Amino acid sequence: MGDNATVDAAPQHLRALEQANRVRLARAELKRRVSLQQASVVDVIVECPWEAESMEISDLLMSQRRWGRARCRRLLVALGIPENKQIGTFTERQRGALVAGLAAREASPIELATPTFEPERQLEMVGAS
Repeated sequence: MGDNATVDAAPQHLRALEQANRVRLARAELKRRVSLQQASVVDVIVECPWEAESMEISDLLMSQRRWGRARCRRLLVALGIPENKQIGTFTERQRGALVAGLAAREASPIELATPTFEPERQLEMVGAS
């Protein structure tokens, strides 16, 4: 009677490890395509492929170039979406808001401040009379 339980237990954990490895490798490839701009984050959010269903949105956003924790957090807080929310559990409203937020950021890229020099302005010494 108990023989079936021990025989079936070993293949089950091996199948779980194989599945986890497949998901890990597929996510790594997805992140690589996003970082090389071969795949769009918007497409991944809208289409939600199987490897991204249980992936956290912050992991996907931070796989883009020049996207760190601060930029990711700023966008998600503005939209009211938790950082650890899985992509597969997004509602249509959340997907639409996130796509619109990403499109707005792409339309108006952050410009780096360039120093301007005013030749007429003289340096003033502090405490000088």
